[in-house]
Amino acid sequence: MASASLTRVSITGTGLFTPAESISNAELAASLTASVEKWNADHADEIAAGTLAARDVPDEAFIEKASGIASRFVMEKSGVLDPDRMRPHLPTRSEDELGVQAEMSLPAIHEALEQAGRKPSDVDAVIVGCSNLQRAYPAVAIEVQDALGAGGWAFDMNVACSSATFSIQNAVDALRNGTASCVVVVNPEITSGHNNFELRDHHFIFGDACTALVLERTDDAVNDGSGEHGRWDVLGTKLATQFSNNIRNDFGFLNESEDEARDPHELVFRQNGQSVFKEVCPLVVRHITGHLGEVDVEPTDVRRFWLHQANLKMNQLIAKGVLGRIPDEDEAPVILDEYANTSSAGSVIAFHKHRDDLSSGDLGVICSFGAGYSVGSVIVQRA
Repeated sequence: MASASLTRVSITGTGLFTPAESISNAELAASLTASVEKWNADHADEIAAGTLAARDVPDEAFIEKASGIASRFVMEKSGVLDPDRMRPHLPTRSEDELGVQAEMSLPAIHEALEQAGRKPSDVDAVIVGCSNLQRAYPAVAIEVQDALGAGGWAFDMNVACSSATFSIQNAVDALRNGTASCVVVVNPEITSGHNNFELRDHHFIFGDACTALVLERTDDAVNDGSGEHGRWDVLGTKLATQFSNNIRNDFGFLNESEDEARDPHELVFRQNGQSVFKEVCPLVVRHITGHLGEVDVEPTDVRRFWLHQANLKMNQLIAKGVLGRIPDEDEAPVILDEYANTSSAGSVIAFHKHRDDLSSGDLGVICSFGAGYSVGSVIVQRA
């Protein structure tokens, strides 16, 4: 929470990397239909005996109606659309090659640094926050730091879909306590690698993207706020967690040491969607309204909400709980139709793409929520 005694911190630049390939709902539904029909045929005897349930064929129209998603970007689409594979082709890289998450981080970081008026050598902290990291160690953040030519320190963190806002609070804390002077927060989300493309309820949810933000102490910022993208002063950050198994992924280094083999569907994303909807929406409403109250801001004074891009109906219900009415897209912009759910990157994509039209003094809330449960909010004001 911000107060007059705390050092002022600002977001001085943002960046976005969008993969070159995208998949429409029609393509995705056709791929899953072929896969489901083959699976049902291969297991026809078990299905007839009642020992297995037939898998459901997807409904293209249902996808957009249920989620607001029309397409998604992915790092590689041919593997995802192959009914016999249903996951991206990502060639193994040698230890001498730049990792795929570091590679997608760099364009986003360079764009953010350009907006901030900073060089890579000005950066003295890098935080990589995302739902899934490609390896245990060395940290992807340290690889990014090295490839960028930055100094200082770097670390990875994972709070699922809230990783970006949790990373922002860590950056703000580091700037206020003097352990960094220019922090890059980067969110390389390759969600196609952990999505379950084999099941109707999950196959359409996720897309790939990478976002980056530069944060500095306001008094040190080169960006004075007069440019197109503005400078965004952080009025407060707030984090909360509450344990739940309703969103889960059990992939980890202990899998090979477990005595019993895992169901492969336990090692990718899964959720109890109805329970998540019922439990997370009121949790996020309480979080945002409580946070606004802590910084003496009325919900009606907030010009824009950049919410986690998970599901259109969830976003509408959350915004309605905060404002007392369903917002229009100007108040709560949506990028789901083009990007789908990009996990922690989603709220930052919305902020990156839908902030330039706001005026000096306008207030906004960046908010993410997801597995854990976890909720993070950042209240900002255009300088």
